Amino acid sequence: MADQIKIRPAEGKWTVRAGGAVLGESQSALEVIEGNRAPVIYFPKSDVAMAFLDKSDTITTCPYRGEARHYSIQTKSTVIEDAGYMYDAPVEGLSELKDHLAFYADKATIART
Repeated sequence: MADQIKIRPAEGKWTVRAGGAVLGESQSALEVIEGNRAPVIYFPKSDVAMAFLDKSDTITTCPYRGEARHYSIQTKSTVIEDAGYMYDAPVEGLSELKDHLAFYADKATIART
């Protein structure tokens, strides 16, 4: 399955928003395509306002990508639990994912701007 994961530069400028705030903007985002699933945009950690994100206790493991650390988003009025994730040490062949965050579409808005 790992050979079915394609990583390429995401064209244009991408923005991630949650809780009424812009959490990140990037022209260096990655588009990750896995089989016939919808593409997922990964933002460089350096392009995300990490001050609004807190590491959660949630860690998931994917045999094709590795271990993912989850992050919750602190907004003015609430915490959006496990809204994003990052592979600190992705599996061999997917090293481009290191230091990039993806966000769940039902917890953050990701759009090309």
